[in-house]
Amino acid sequence: MATIFLLELLLLSTLASAECAREFLTGITDQYVAAQARGSSSDVVRLAASNVMYTENEVSKAIEDGILAEPIKIDHSRSIHDTVNCAAFTEIIASSNPHQYVIGTRMVFDGEEHISLMESIVTDEGDWAFNATGYQYWNSLENWDPIPEDQRDTREVIQAAGDAYFERFKNESVTVPFGVPCSRLEGGASTAPLNMTGDSCTLAGLPSTLVVTNRRYVVDETFGVVDIYLGFPGLDRSQGEKPMPDSHMFRIESGKIRYIHTVSSCVEVGCGFNGTIPTSRARRLRHL
Repeated sequence: MATIFLLELLLLSTLASAECAREFLTGITDQYVAAQARGSSSDVVRLAASNVMYTENEVSKAIEDGILAEPIKIDHSRSIHDTVNCAAFTEIIASSNPHQYVIGTRMVFDGEEHISLMESIVTDEGDWAFNATGYQYWNSLENWDPIPEDQRDTREVIQAAGDAYFERFKNESVTVPFGVPCSRLEGGASTAPLNMTGDSCTLAGLPSTLVVTNRRYVVDETFGVVDIYLGFPGLDRSQGEKPMPDSHMFRIESGKIRYIHTVSSCVEVGCGFNGTIPTSRARRLRHL
């Protein structure tokens, strides 16, 4: 019941969002990144509504009790801004921090005032394919510059490309608009070396009966990006089909997927795959 209630609140927060200025959104995401670097959770609390809902790996907690209370040396951050839904998403890579992290944070605002919803996926050693050094390296080779205005896709086209990727998991006949080249970066493992000039994102051999629901979107036409927050069923084998906290960020160019970045949290080290996926050799157990 608690999980259903949380999902309902997330949906209501998304539906209640309103349009806001890009300058407002960029200002807030800049303040968020600076606060994380300082470990100053109080700076974010000041930006939040009194009834803000905050989650880490889909578990509700107080902002002061979360990752924002820990100063982190940030090697890279990237934010996208959805002016239509008054929302933002920020990717943080901390590869040279003593404790490495890759973090994806989605924020929804109640107009140009306060954060009404903030949800972070915080990944570190033992999570899906985690390798912050690899994530930083492959990310540094990619081009996420703004799309020239006369070449920008509509938000509908951008979101549809991301949705097609997940529809493929329940229907193998779905055509996903992968570009050529295309590369997928999962936790730190990249498909780019498989084919530097061709399509290395094709989902061959994957299930065709997996239903991915509870998708929450941040769409930025300026950068041709959609981030989709969701629960990914079956990601952690130790949890059966229980959905795991997951973020997929897609870069779309001329209607085609160019890059995919994923951040996915597990309960058991290595997501219950016993070292058969490219994950770090952790020996501890995470608790959601």
